Amino acid sequence: MGTQQLDVSVVICAYTEERWEDLVAAVESVKNQTMPAREIVVVIDHNPALLGRAQAEITGAVVIENRETRGLSGARNSGIATASGAIIAFLDDDAIAAPNWIERLLEGYSQPEVLGIGGAIEPLWEQGRPAWFPEEFDWVVGCTYRGMPTTVAPVRNLIGANMSFRREVFDLVGEFRSGIGRIGQLPAGCEETELCIRVHQRSPHSLLLYNPSVRVVHRVPACRGSWDYFRSRCYTEGLSKALIAELVGADDGLSSERAYTVQTLPLGILRGVGNALRGDVSGLCRSAAIIAGLVSTTVGYLQGCFSPGKRKRLLTPTLAGK
Repeated sequence: MGTQQLDVSVVICAYTEERWEDLVAAVESVKNQTMPAREIVVVIDHNPALLGRAQAEITGAVVIENRETRGLSGARNSGIATASGAIIAFLDDDAIAAPNWIERLLEGYSQPEVLGIGGAIEPLWEQGRPAWFPEEFDWVVGCTYRGMPTTVAPVRNLIGANMSFRREVFDLVGEFRSGIGRIGQLPAGCEETELCIRVHQRSPHSLLLYNPSVRVVHRVPACRGSWDYFRSRCYTEGLSKALIAELVGADDGLSSERAYTVQTLPLGILRGVGNALRGDVSGLCRSAAIIAGLVSTTVGYLQGCFSPGKRKRLLTPTLAGK
């Protein structure tokens, strides 16, 4: 199927009015593409006030409510049900797509075996990157991290802030699984990882590609540059990984994490020490953060494996957290 026969529906999910300006900017970035989207679908996640405002003030987009269980998975599924494009792309509500984002996405779909494409997610730190925050852990703030490919390459999974799939993927493997991933401000994740693993398991010869030229910028608020958020996000990532391993098997569920742990992280620790020896004292802080992040994630994973009841409680927000 050539790119001239493809069109793209862009799904943007939002849950809070606190990110209203970000949401508007995300929609505008899609409206100003070199190759226009077939449609923009804005999904509001169980927030009637935000839904009313978005329907009244956002133009050039279809604004709907999440018809499924509260959370990012349900919101994305509602977007999929509404979207009509051959390709369904997902953009976070606090991300801004480069002007040629859709154009570069479609280039990769000239190969029929390619079922999904994602791209680079560059952090835009609200108050600047903390000196101690290692690039190896930029996944903590939903961005591309050191250790990912630097050229177009097949990957196990795409990152949710900047990813796309052929529509038939959802007919092949189903939609995003509820009970995994972010719900409101709960710092969990992995719903796209679980979906991508199902794609590989169901269609072993298909490809999911990472293309660093498919770019978006992702805003990182000051609160996500804190140590508390870093530790919490690493811990809940471990809990989520335990759930993924239970659902799809540990071999597939942890394949990328093994290489990351034995290759990327040791190199990052050495890099930080080397930077410190060359006069950048904060390099030691980055090395220490890598170790602490690995420990927090491992503790979360073990907790999730051996205490599934506690894992479920920790990954499920209370009504007060809405």
